[in-house]
Amino acid sequence: MTTPGDPATHTGPPAVAARTGTEDAGENPSGPSGDGLPGALAGLRAAIGAARFPLALPSADAARQTGASLTAQLDDYLLPRLARLDAPLLVVVGGSTGAGKSTLVNSLVQARVSAAGVLRPTTRSPVLVCSPTDSGWFRQGELLPGLTRTNEPSEDPGTLQLVTAPALPPGLAFLDAPDIDSVVDANRALAGQLLAAADLWLFVTTAARYADAVPWELLHTARARGAVIAMVLDRVPVEASDEVAAHLAEMLAAQGLGAAPLFVLPETWVDGQGLLPEQVTAPLADWFSQLAADAGARAAVVRQTLDGALAALRPAVSGLADAADEQGAAADALDERVVAAYRGAERTVEQGLRDGRLLRGEVLARWQEFVGTGEFFRTLEARIGRLRDRLLSAVTGRPAPATELREAIESQLVTLLRGVAAEAAENAYTAWKAHPAGAALLAPSMAHPGDDFPERAERLVRDWQRGVLELVRAEGGDRRFVARTAAYAVNATGLAVMIAVFTSTAFVPTGLEVATGAGTTVAAQAVLQAIFGDQAVRTLANKARGDLLTRVRELLDAEAARFLSRTGEARPAADAGDALRAAADRVEDARHRSGLAEAGDALPPAPAPEGKAP
Repeated sequence: MTTPGDPATHTGPPAVAARTGTEDAGENPSGPSGDGLPGALAGLRAAIGAARFPLALPSADAARQTGASLTAQLDDYLLPRLARLDAPLLVVVGGSTGAGKSTLVNSLVQARVSAAGVLRPTTRSPVLVCSPTDSGWFRQGELLPGLTRTNEPSEDPGTLQLVTAPALPPGLAFLDAPDIDSVVDANRALAGQLLAAADLWLFVTTAARYADAVPWELLHTARARGAVIAMVLDRVPVEASDEVAAHLAEMLAAQGLGAAPLFVLPETWVDGQGLLPEQVTAPLADWFSQLAADAGARAAVVRQTLDGALAALRPAVSGLADAADEQGAAADALDERVVAAYRGAERTVEQGLRDGRLLRGEVLARWQEFVGTGEFFRTLEARIGRLRDRLLSAVTGRPAPATELREAIESQLVTLLRGVAAEAAENAYTAWKAHPAGAALLAPSMAHPGDDFPERAERLVRDWQRGVLELVRAEGGDRRFVARTAAYAVNATGLAVMIAVFTSTAFVPTGLEVATGAGTTVAAQAVLQAIFGDQAVRTLANKARGDLLTRVRELLDAEAARFLSRTGEARPAADAGDALRAAADRVEDARHRSGLAEAGDALPPAPAPEGKAP
C-alpha cells in the first residue's frame, strides 16, 4: 500500500536524511548555514538545561514543569523527527479512561496487541504497534529515547512495548498511550509526554464523556502547538448519533478545531478476540490506509506538526525566561534586605564611636583610675606639665589599671558588636521571612548571630588593640615623635588613642558632660595633644578608627554571608533569561528559513457516513 521508493519501505535501519519536503522537494532544514534548525534547537536545549528555578516563587513550579516538558519534547520528538522527516508517521492514540483506545488500536491492526479490559487503568505502559518493515526505526530509540524498549507487556511506565502487526501498512504506526485522566500521576504525565511526541494525535472519547474538561485541555494544547488532530467519538447510541456528533462538531469548531476529521463509531459488541466488527472500524481503517499509501500526505502531516511544535517554542520559552528573570530579581531583593540590615549595624557601630556612648560606665571608671582622679580633669589646663609624670607613673608603677582599662575597652566594644549583630540577624531574618523565596531559604539558627560570633568579636577587638599599638610604634619612626615619646610607654599612648577613637575629635562637651564621658574624651585628646601635637592626635585617632571600622565591616560581612551564601547558591546565571530568549529567537529564525510551514493540506477528509454527502 506504499508507493515504490517510499523511504518507509526500507528494510534496514533508516538512513539519516534531514529533508523538510517530500522526496522530490529536496529541501534541507539546515538551511544555507548547514547548521540551521538542528543547531538552533541544540542551543535552545542547552539554554533550557542551564536555567534554574530554585527560589520558591509562585512561578517556579510552573517554570520547572515547562522546562522539563520542553526538554522532553526536544529529546523525544523535535530533534529525532527533524533528523528523519521520512520516518514512519507516529499516531498517538489518547483519550479518557474507558474510552476504548486499546480496543480501537487492536481492531485497526486486526490483532490483540494492547491489553483491553474493565480494570482501570488498563494501559499502564505504552504499546507501539508498527509494520514489521518499520520496526528498526522505532527500536533504535531515537524517538522517545527515555523509554526502554521491550517486546513483552510491562507495568513499568518507563518502558515502551514494541509490537509488529503484519496487517498494518508500512509508513504508519500506532502508540496506545495511558489514560490522560488516569488516577495514577505517572500515567497522566506519560500520556502528556507521548502526545507531545506524536505526528498525529488521535483523540478517542465517548458519547458519555466527550464534553469532559480534561480532554479539552489537551486539545487546547494541541491547537496551540499546531498539531494535526483527528477525533473518534466512540460508543455512540445509534438513535443519538446525529445529535451527539453535531454537538461535538460544534464544540470543535468553537475551539478552532473544526478542521479535525471526526469519526463516529456506534455502540456495538466485540468478538471473541476483543475486536470491533470490521464494518464499524472500516471508515477509520480506510482513512488511515489512504494516509499510509500517500507519502506526500504523511510528509505534510509531519511538517505541519513539526512546524507547529517549533512555532510554539518561543512563547513557551519566553515565559521561562520571564521566570528566570524573576528568580534573579528575587535573589537581588533578598540580598538587598540582608545588606541593608548589616549596613545598618555598621552605621550603629560608627555612631557609637562618635557619640561617646562607649565612654560610659566601666571604661570611664578605668580611664579615670588610669590617669588619676576626678580632680585631674578640673585642673587639667594648669597641670599639663605634671600630667606627663603622672601618666608615666601610671604606666611604670601601676600596670593593673592599664590592663583593666584595656579589658574594659574590649568588653564595651564586644558588647556593642554583639548587640548590633543580633539586631542585624533579626532584621534580616524577619525581612526574608516576609518574602516567599526567603522564607524557604531560612533556618532557625539564622535568626541569631553565628554560634562563634562572641569569640570572633573578642578576637577582633584584641587584634585591633594590638593594631593600635603597632600604629603607635609605626608613628614612632618620626624622630620628632620619638623625642617626644621617649619617656612614655607605647602601651599608655595606645590606650589614650583608643579612648580618643570613642568620640569625634570635633566634639565639644558642655556642663555636666565634662564630668562624665565627654569630659574624659577631651582629657584623652588633651593628653595626646600635649605629648604629640594636635595633628598627630588627629592622625592617630583617625587611623585607629578607620582600622576598627574596617575590621567591624569584615566581621559583619561574615555574618551577612550566612544569608548571602544561600541566595548565591540559588541564584540563576545573570543572563539566563536573555540566553533563553536569544536561543528561542534563533530557533524561530531557522524555522522560517526551513520552509516547513509550506506543507499544504495535511490530512485527507474523513469519509461521510453512509447515505450522506461528504
